[in-house]
Amino acid sequence: MSQQRANQPAAGQPAPDQAVSIGLMGTTSADTLRALAPRIERLGFASLWLNDVPGGDSLAGLRVAASVTSTLRLATGVIPTDRRPAASLDLDGLPVERTAVGIGSGRADRPLAAVRDAIAELRERTEASIVVGALGPRMRRLAAEEADGVLLNWLTPDAAAAAMRDLAADAVGRRVRGVLYVRTIVDEAARPMLQEESARYDAVPAYAANFDRLGFRAVESTIDHAAALTAYAEQTDALDEVVLRAITPGATLAELESFVEHAAAWIAERG
Repeated sequence: MSQQRANQPAAGQPAPDQAVSIGLMGTTSADTLRALAPRIERLGFASLWLNDVPGGDSLAGLRVAASVTSTLRLATGVIPTDRRPAASLDLDGLPVERTAVGIGSGRADRPLAAVRDAIAELRERTEASIVVGALGPRMRRLAAEEADGVLLNWLTPDAAAAAMRDLAADAVGRRVRGVLYVRTIVDEAARPMLQEESARYDAVPAYAANFDRLGFRAVESTIDHAAALTAYAEQTDALDEVVLRAITPGATLAELESFVEHAAAWIAERG
C-alpha cells in the first residue's frame, strides 16, 4: 500500500499556503451538516473537522457532508482508540482522496502503543490520510514517524510554532502535515461557552500539566476576533492548517451559518 496519502505533498516539497478550516462537534445533526457543509465549501474553507464524542459519530457525520460536497476535505478530530478501536470503525462511503482519519489515545493505559497499533490497522484498511492527536512530544514524535499528520490542540501561536519545529526535526525525510485546532467565537454571546470549555480543559490533569509546562491557561489559546486569527497565521507559518472549532451559544444552524460567514470575513480581512 502506498505511503503517500491523500492531500500529502511529497517529501521535500514546500508546504502549501496555510489553510483555514471549520471544526464542529460530532453530535451536529445530519440536517445541519447537509445545510452547512456546502456553505463551508462555497466560502473556501479547506476542510470540515468533526470531533468524535460520546453520542456523536464523526464518521457518520462526514459521510453526510461528503454526500453534499465535492472538494471539501473531511476529517475526524479525533477518534479515541480506547473507546472506538480502529478495527471497529466504519470507513465505508468516505471519499479517501479527501478524507483524514484523526485518531488519539483517549484514556488508553499504554497510549503510544495504542495509537501505533491503530495506525497499523488503518493502513491495512484505508488509503485515507491518518492524523494523530498529540498533546506531548512523544506522541508528536510517533506522528512524525508513522502518520501523515499531527493534530495539535489548545496552543498559543508561540507554542504551536515551537511544536512545529519539533515536528520538523522528528519527521526526517518525511512530509507530515501540522494542523492546529483552535476554539473560536465570533460573537460575545458565545463567550460564556468559550470560558466554560476552557475551564473544563484546565481541570483535566494531562492538559493542566501541559498548560503549567507551557505557561498559559486554555482560554489564552483561543480566538475571539480577526486579529487573533492573523496572529496564528503570522507566527505559525509552518502550520499547514488552522481549524476554527466553532463555539456558539446553542449550536443551532443559524448560529453556525453566522459563524462560518464571520470567519470567512475575517480571512478576507487578513488578506
